[in-house]
Amino acid sequence: MKLAATLFKRAALVLLLAMPAAPVLAQLGLPSLNLPGGLGSPGLDALRAPVGRLLDRTPLPELGRLRLGQVEALLQRHPQLIEADPLGNPAVRGEILAWNPSEQGLRAARDAGLAVAREEAYPELDQRLVVLRAPAGAATAALLAALRHADPDGSYDFNHVYVGAGLAAPGPLAAPDSRAAAPAIGARVGLIDSGVDRRHEVFADAALQLWGCEGRAHPAPHGTAVAALMVGQSAAFRGAAPGAGLYAADVYCDSPVGGSVERIAAALAWLARERVGVMNIWLVGPGNAPLARAVAAMQARGHLLVAAVGNDGPAAPALYPASYPGVVGVTGVDRRGRPLPEAARGPQVMFAAPGSQMVSAAPGTPPYRQVRGTSFAAPIVAALLAPRLPHPDPDAARSALASLAREAGSKTGRDEAIGYGTIGASVRIDPATMR
Repeated sequence: MKLAATLFKRAALVLLLAMPAAPVLAQLGLPSLNLPGGLGSPGLDALRAPVGRLLDRTPLPELGRLRLGQVEALLQRHPQLIEADPLGNPAVRGEILAWNPSEQGLRAARDAGLAVAREEAYPELDQRLVVLRAPAGAATAALLAALRHADPDGSYDFNHVYVGAGLAAPGPLAAPDSRAAAPAIGARVGLIDSGVDRRHEVFADAALQLWGCEGRAHPAPHGTAVAALMVGQSAAFRGAAPGAGLYAADVYCDSPVGGSVERIAAALAWLARERVGVMNIWLVGPGNAPLARAVAAMQARGHLLVAAVGNDGPAAPALYPASYPGVVGVTGVDRRGRPLPEAARGPQVMFAAPGSQMVSAAPGTPPYRQVRGTSFAAPIVAALLAPRLPHPDPDAARSALASLAREAGSKTGRDEAIGYGTIGASVRIDPATMR
């Protein structure tokens, strides 16, 4: 008993010390607990129960500050590249986006002193995006207001930078028990996230199509973990749709301005060109007019966009793109089916899926780590939707959502905490199964 008590105290100390002192990402990753080797089966079983309770009871950091802390750090570290909009949201300094602008709008932009920095046509969406550059020393917010006044029918906004949302826990975990899988052969699913480590064992037999970063690889913990939850499979791991083809866009590429609306729109256009029916979007941030237009253009062609509702807390303002009409907003639940205390609530919540006390793949060593947050629930929902919508089709998209709602089994209608109900519970690999 003394040994068990001592180990329990040490595990609690490790957990508290490993909690992030500065909020680095918008999701919380619980640190792993290293159970000592050399114990017989009874000793290990005796420890698992208190460790499981510890994971449930440990007080969480100030979750509403996690995403805001990342935004503050971004603004402080890269003031030459990033500025704050009037509400404090990060945006590429001196840039204004014009979605499908008219000649009147471009003339108004030139009259205001703005120059065309870049222009991208998206024939898949019948749209184009123009990036306007403000003159040195000019106030971007003032120019944006003047442009909106001159062309009220246009769609103009900051080139907002959407922060990531997720963190795999530090520290090693042993491989989970061997799992059989029912492959989702023939299905395809999209991902807009950070980079995926295609060398990981869970992707050995996966069909991966990677986009972004000019062909250079930038594997990241979050992108790897999310991709694994979608299509990964090995002797030790199974995602929601192993065997499905994954079309993964890296919109970060280890760049300070990664996650900008400009890059998100380009990734959406690529997925539209590849005719991927369902896609998961990791990002959370403010409402943005060109992004809203891009999302609507995708939906009009029958794509389903799945997004995490975020972790700023149940009373926090809505985050986007999950809160745009028609986007499949996903929250996370713990292993008992309870909504995560940090998860957003509201009409944007459409489904819930496992989001804590779970394991996914990680680059490097160890190959598996604990993850937590709504952004680890959303990919499960996207992967389960993918076989129902192999290609974009408006009618099939509606049918896919209706069938998933029936599968969720809600008897009381849509709930602001878990939407139509929880799906994908079997995808969770509990840390307690680590050996």
